[in-house]
Amino acid sequence: MDFDLSSEQSLLKETVDRWVADTYGTLAQIEASRKAPLGFSEAAWLQLADLGLLALPFSEADGGFGGGPTETLVAMEALGRGLVPEPYFASVVLGGAAIRLAASSDQRQRLIPSLIDGSLRLAFAHGERQARYDLADVATTARGIDGGFVLEGQKSVVLNADTAGMLVVSARTAGGQRDRAGISLFLVPTDASGVSLHSYGTHDGGRAADITLSGVHVPQDALLGTEDEAFAVISRIIAGAIAALSAEAVGIMEALNALTVDYLKTRKQFGVPIGTFQVLQHRAVDMLVALEQARSMELYAAMMAEAEDPVARDLAMSAAKVQINRSARFVAQQAVQLHGGIGMTMEYLGAHYFRRLTMIEMMFGDTPHHLRVVADAGGLA
Repeated sequence: MDFDLSSEQSLLKETVDRWVADTYGTLAQIEASRKAPLGFSEAAWLQLADLGLLALPFSEADGGFGGGPTETLVAMEALGRGLVPEPYFASVVLGGAAIRLAASSDQRQRLIPSLIDGSLRLAFAHGERQARYDLADVATTARGIDGGFVLEGQKSVVLNADTAGMLVVSARTAGGQRDRAGISLFLVPTDASGVSLHSYGTHDGGRAADITLSGVHVPQDALLGTEDEAFAVISRIIAGAIAALSAEAVGIMEALNALTVDYLKTRKQFGVPIGTFQVLQHRAVDMLVALEQARSMELYAAMMAEAEDPVARDLAMSAAKVQINRSARFVAQQAVQLHGGIGMTMEYLGAHYFRRLTMIEMMFGDTPHHLRVVADAGGLA
């Protein structure tokens, strides 16, 4: 099978790599954007729009570039290497997928141009405190009224919700709390009456919010997709998210591996670079092996992210997440140990890579959760 990038994909990679190197080539540049009022640079966000990255996954008919999982992989690897703080994952990968997969023609015409030019950002409000990693566990309710719905409930750890103009909210319109049937998606403005956000910083330097919906009235056209049938859409959104996170993690591991090898070449002990010590060379090789194992599953996740068979797709995502999580933890821990004390200081870029990999490991299912999914299915075979 040919895993080489096409000429268009190679051009995309060169463009994003160059932008990341220029904009976030140093820890000082990353920290400056994180300390901005929004937690990222508005100017950099508009630059991503100018580069066409915000239009990447949307169809050409909707004004986008018609990119798929491979194009997202290319972008997310680069954004991971630069620890880019702009909410590309939250708004384009998560929120944008909900629009692509479920929005009506009128909704797409109304929303996608603003998403592409950067004037509108989305946040995907699905996770709830009691749900753990069960995508069907939705306690938030949407009660039908004349001309619309009333939403009640709470959502937890909604990425970049405090800077989004619109929320994509999952709510139960029928069935029991853990039933796959009976879940619907709704478009809810963040400034709607009854919506309250408690925002906070996350472990990796990003931002998230817990959201309370209290008597939130939305019109009938706020319904995204078919009523009661949103679980299949949510499952596809999360599959794409795991594939994107896999790519981001590989980009981070690449950068952290290179940073560690460079440190081994320059740090001296007993008058020689510590990279000349064979035992440390072996550990650096083990890091590279873990990285390449993750890369293979990153490619597998991209191949399977849009598979028509939901059982095969979700199983592939779980298998990929297991390997990505294991590799991320191993590479991060080895990098810290090979760096010594400096590897844990917040003044050093490597520590920030470590924190982001730790965050990715827990997002959309930790290792035991996904390992259980694979084991229950009898493995990939």
